[in-house]
Amino acid sequence: MRTGHAFLATLHLLSLTQCASAWFYLDKEWIGEAFFDGWDWETENDPTHGRVNYVSQADAMSKNLSYVEDGQFFMRADDVSIVDTTARGRDSIRISSRDAWEEAIFVLDVEHMPAGCSTWPAWWTLSRKGPWPNGGEIDIIEGVNLNVENQATLHTTPECQMPPDYLRQPQSGTSLNTDCDTSVDNNAGCGARFSNSGPSYGKPFNENHGGYYTMVKSPSSGIQVWFWPRDSPDIPTEIRHGVSNETTIYPTWQWGEPAANFPMLKDYCDYHDHFNAHRMVFDLTFCGDWAGNVWSTSGCGPTTCVDFVNNNPSAFSEAYWTINSLRVYTPK
Repeated sequence: MRTGHAFLATLHLLSLTQCASAWFYLDKEWIGEAFFDGWDWETENDPTHGRVNYVSQADAMSKNLSYVEDGQFFMRADDVSIVDTTARGRDSIRISSRDAWEEAIFVLDVEHMPAGCSTWPAWWTLSRKGPWPNGGEIDIIEGVNLNVENQATLHTTPECQMPPDYLRQPQSGTSLNTDCDTSVDNNAGCGARFSNSGPSYGKPFNENHGGYYTMVKSPSSGIQVWFWPRDSPDIPTEIRHGVSNETTIYPTWQWGEPAANFPMLKDYCDYHDHFNAHRMVFDLTFCGDWAGNVWSTSGCGPTTCVDFVNNNPSAFSEAYWTINSLRVYTPK
């Protein structure tokens, strides 16, 4: 049995490096003012039932919730207003890319993420074709309340499971649930907690001036997420500085172990059955299906989550994204 396990683990390690045979070229780049093009500011009701009012691009800019300063792109929640109990929620931002990618490398240089009680920020991708969960969802950055460790998670239609832990390596994160099916375990999905990745989320992340998140989405290698803190000496040059249109990039063992590794092995989770072209999403909601449901154990005080959001505007002074750059690379 040990021999069999070792053989399968070797096969998986080979699959992780297969995408080295595919060269990826810069497809899209957003820095500063470029974020105001190519994205939709969504204003519908929050599908996760948060105490939030997503505003349009025009409203976000007029209210100084979306802006550029010193070349950095900011998205923030309102931190000055008491929210009326009859209102939809606290003003905030949700944007989705107009483009979608079947196979790509996504590289985000983020200096600050929303943090604090009731917050539920995320950078994630989902199927453009849908409807959800058809085509899958990949949560790259996500957490709630006072969390200090990031969690990356897949959410899919049935018959997508991660293989046993000995097949999931190499990864530095801690494996969570292995069934990605949204109808299982209250849509917990299958995920990895970034337990050994340095300051990957929340207040510690912001105090360290953030870092670099990279997600690879590929039929040949599956889905992996890497994270490097801002002060890490191991940040690859192409991640830190990006590459030009004439230069190529590819993910291999040279980047080190991913924090989260989701192999798409056919007997467990066939990529083409569960994932297709994905759009990117940034959002910041409050309370809702996750942050609200764990409020009582969050250490955030005796009030209810909704009351906290309504009546404590100054508590949201740290509820903002600061993004230095976002790049997407695709094979040609």
